[in-house]
Amino acid sequence: MDRRAVVYDAEAVDDHERQGTVWTATSHIVAAVVGSGVLALAWTVAQLGWVVGPLVLVGFSCVTYYTSTLLANCYRYPDPVTGTANREYIDAVRCYLGPKNVMLCGCAQYVNLWGTLVGYTITASASMIAVKRVNCFHREGYGAGDCGASGSTYMVVFGVFQLLLSQLPSLHNIAWLSVVAVATSFGYSFISLGLCAAKWASHGGAVRGTLAGADLDFPRDKAFNVLLALGNIAFSYTFADVLIEIQDTLRSPPAENKTMKRASFYGLSMTTVFYLLLGCTGYAAFGNDAPGNILTGFAFYEPFWLVDIANICVIVHLIGAYQVFAQPIFARLESYVACQWPDAKFINATYYVRVPGRWWPAATVAVAPLKLVLRTIIIMFTTLVAMLLPFFNAVLGLIGALGFWPLSVYFPVSMHVARLGIRRGEPRWWSLQAMSFVCLLISIAASIGSVQDIVHNLKAAAPFKTVN
Repeated sequence: MDRRAVVYDAEAVDDHERQGTVWTATSHIVAAVVGSGVLALAWTVAQLGWVVGPLVLVGFSCVTYYTSTLLANCYRYPDPVTGTANREYIDAVRCYLGPKNVMLCGCAQYVNLWGTLVGYTITASASMIAVKRVNCFHREGYGAGDCGASGSTYMVVFGVFQLLLSQLPSLHNIAWLSVVAVATSFGYSFISLGLCAAKWASHGGAVRGTLAGADLDFPRDKAFNVLLALGNIAFSYTFADVLIEIQDTLRSPPAENKTMKRASFYGLSMTTVFYLLLGCTGYAAFGNDAPGNILTGFAFYEPFWLVDIANICVIVHLIGAYQVFAQPIFARLESYVACQWPDAKFINATYYVRVPGRWWPAATVAVAPLKLVLRTIIIMFTTLVAMLLPFFNAVLGLIGALGFWPLSVYFPVSMHVARLGIRRGEPRWWSLQAMSFVCLLISIAASIGSVQDIVHNLKAAAPFKTVN
């Protein structure tokens, strides 16, 4: 889910040149929403069943679309057409809700960003293991005993690679990674859909699964899995934190809010159709035994080369997406430290190191001690947490649950109420608060299900082992 990647290329060209149209915004939205969350859709529908599963997917889409229209009207302040533009989500919160809510919004955004880094580390390592395992089974035969791998090792490899990328001078220098990340996200999504369709066709097109979903031995486990599935869906739909940035790329006239509403409708409609296709096709193919990660959960081993391509696409996508999500965290912390100690030489110094070339051109590399140390600490800590909590579905569910209500519902609704001056007690106020309250309950319930799954897996799994 490379949400921030889709807007930076346009910003890198010219901060003030806005040539975006409804179709460029639609492509940005689709690219922002479609990501690693699609790998869990078959398992998610399996927990909810043939009746509730598709309904919940459509329901989340409708809520996301409605709140995105509210947020689109907050791009300018105070008037949605002629007011001053807000370049970022947090700027809109500051204008409409005041400085007290800025801290809450910032916390929600940065916790969501950092949690996504943990999820990406887990997902990338699982795909690395899958590549090794699929090729081993192809050579040695399915079930060969020496085809295992350590998830921690691959997480460390992924973390080291991120350390190198994090030392690039600025986000604009990795704009090409964003392009590759978007392309590969579509690659593994459509390969997953094709593999699921082939699996379904292989058993005569018979539809597997039940109306009520997976039937577990204990009703409590069934309930927790349903809550976890809600968190996975929330993770798959969230894009509110970059909606303002996407809208900032649109040309005017027509008014940006009108164009953005159309783009949100087109983008979420296409995404929902694709989610229904993948989730329902995967459930029809595997039934209640659908794996947590459709590409790494012992679902596909042949054709091995196609499964390899899909998992490599996942890895490449997450390499780029990780940096796009990490850069705002780096920038905020480095800015804070620089403001606290403005005269410290270690913090503000930049050294230039000449790198001689023999098989590559010689180059001069800028080394900033603060950036080197701080970014290394952040990536090491993120990798350590991923190694301790290598649970794909649970971590994705927790990230989705924590980010869905505050960023996709609460702040858009609150800004809408403030913009129109809706008084407490009015019918509109009650309806908006009711929707927000229901979404809050869903986020809390999904968080409980995710935390319970993490605790359960911690009891059963050995430390530093990847669990799909």
